Amino acid sequence: MTDPVLLTRAGAVARLTLNRPEAGNAIDPAMARALREAAIVCAEDLAIRCVVLGAGGRMFCAGGDIGAFSSQLENLGALTRALTADLHAAMAIFARMEKPLITAVNGPAAGAGFSLALAGDLVLAGQSAVFAPAYGGIGLSPDGGASWLLPRLVGLRRAQEMLLLGLRLNAEQALAEGMITRLYPDETLQAEADEMAARVAGGAVRAWGRTRALLLESFAATLPAQLDAEARAIAQSGNDAEAREGIAAFLARRKPDFPAGG
Repeated sequence: MTDPVLLTRAGAVARLTLNRPEAGNAIDPAMARALREAAIVCAEDLAIRCVVLGAGGRMFCAGGDIGAFSSQLENLGALTRALTADLHAAMAIFARMEKPLITAVNGPAAGAGFSLALAGDLVLAGQSAVFAPAYGGIGLSPDGGASWLLPRLVGLRRAQEMLLLGLRLNAEQALAEGMITRLYPDETLQAEADEMAARVAGGAVRAWGRTRALLLESFAATLPAQLDAEARAIAQSGNDAEAREGIAAFLARRKPDFPAGG
């Protein structure tokens, strides 16, 4: 048995690799549990300052494991509830951890894989990437946060069209829709993701964390509430060692060396 999710480290960067290439990295219960466990490690380890989520093989993620579904059709509701309990816990941890998440989409991302791909703060895609909600085609509704993420990226009307008609978008189309951050040739995707992660990991991670939280809450907040949240966050940042180092580096005209843990 191989681990369904690999966690490796390069300095302050943690790389998570979906590792069921023979199954298109489809999510079965074991992968969902492994993803949740890996998310906890990434969130709680102060030495990790950036997380990169990628995949082995030619696909990013085919979504839920249809083979596993087909063998338990009489209990499909219970199976999907159990799977999403772990998958959604992982998604929530990724969304609320301090450190940024980069997704490196190296091929087709369908169903729950579509949601995973879009979950990054920075979504990098190779030319062969394809984005396909795919849920309706097998009689299922979205999971993994697709119904929350997609309208915020492309607008409600376009999200309705994509989800209800099951539209497939290639990488260029996804870039034009604002679903991904940057598009690269397939052969340079991993190197570009590594370079981006190193850049992010060298930044003010606690400030990034507060920025992530502010963005996450912004759509549900009134402007006065968001201004209050920003005031609290910047005051907290001002009390951190990150701010002291950042200001000192700026005045000294040198690159800041932000401390681990803020």
